Amino acid sequence: MPFTVTPTAIPDVLVLAPKVFGDARGFFFESFNARDFAAATGVDAQFVQDNHSKSAKGVLRGLHYQIAHAQGKLVRVVQGSVFDVAVDLRRSSPTFGHWVGEVLSVDNHKQMWVPPGFAHGFVVLSESAEFLYKTTDYWYPEHERCLLWNDPALGIEWPIDFTPQLAAKDQAAMLLAEAETFE
Repeated sequence: MPFTVTPTAIPDVLVLAPKVFGDARGFFFESFNARDFAAATGVDAQFVQDNHSKSAKGVLRGLHYQIAHAQGKLVRVVQGSVFDVAVDLRRSSPTFGHWVGEVLSVDNHKQMWVPPGFAHGFVVLSESAEFLYKTTDYWYPEHERCLLWNDPALGIEWPIDFTPQLAAKDQAAMLLAEAETFE
């Protein structure tokens, strides 16, 4: 297998660590292979869109989700470092309202699988970061929702000692108690 898979405290959210081959010239790893991804994770995802963002230190993006056309996301960092978070918004799940977080960086090469039914976000820890993610459905702005990053009901332990920079939509995000969620 070209990577190892580690379940998180929410078993449906997975951390993938690729097998990296490196020497004095640099490194190589296979960042995605549909057959191996399905075999190792049990997830038969069909990705339809790739996204790439760049953000400065202190930028927090999220916690985003689509209430219709829910997206699964396979996320990774190709420059810098972020703390990546997934929040379970599936009311029928025993982990509803729980979160998991993982540092993803250019150095550790880790990826995180965030299934449909979760809110997702990250904060940039390095001077800047470039973030790549594959999605299982297209972006539909009319279905996009945002959960408040610092909702006390979630208790996310962001590893920051500063007030993050937020987009207007993230500043106006909903508390979990008010948010539209999944069955």
